[in-house]
Amino acid sequence: MSYCDLANALPEGSPDPNKHYHDHEYGFPVADDRILFERLVLEINQAGLSWTLILKKRAAFQTAYCGFDIAAVAAFGGKDRARLLADAGIIRNRLKIEAAIFNAGQILALQRQYGSFKNWLDAHHPREKTEWVKLFKKHFKFMGGEIVGEFLMSTGYLAGAHDDTCPVAAKIKARHP
Repeated sequence: MSYCDLANALPEGSPDPNKHYHDHEYGFPVADDRILFERLVLEINQAGLSWTLILKKRAAFQTAYCGFDIAAVAAFGGKDRARLLADAGIIRNRLKIEAAIFNAGQILALQRQYGSFKNWLDAHHPREKTEWVKLFKKHFKFMGGEIVGEFLMSTGYLAGAHDDTCPVAAKIKARHP
């Protein structure tokens, strides 16, 4: 069963977070660097776990990572790392936490050079997934093919977020031809 099949089988107003995410966020182009950073952190944390778990913990991630304020996260020190490792509301994996903090610093550097993280992504778009993975591995930590692919599909940079027959695919195409 595809993600579209799963989400489309859920009734409107379903408490399952996949319904809202699929219908209103997944695959839609993102212009806000804070949202791009959030998606990157969530995708890193999803590695080896279910996306439903990550969506259920999303509010806790937003709180733990200062609303995904990139500069604030890049400045996290030892006390912040200890706080995150002790926070049962998020995924308490040292490598994932360290990657989020490191990657925030990398995004700040890209913002200085390109004006925004989005501008950096746009400057390299379009490219094949394998080329994206190489680029992300060069700049960021904890970047495997699945993480990079899902991040790029979720933010509209790679095709494949929705089945061709999914009504959301048509909605995205109508808004962003």
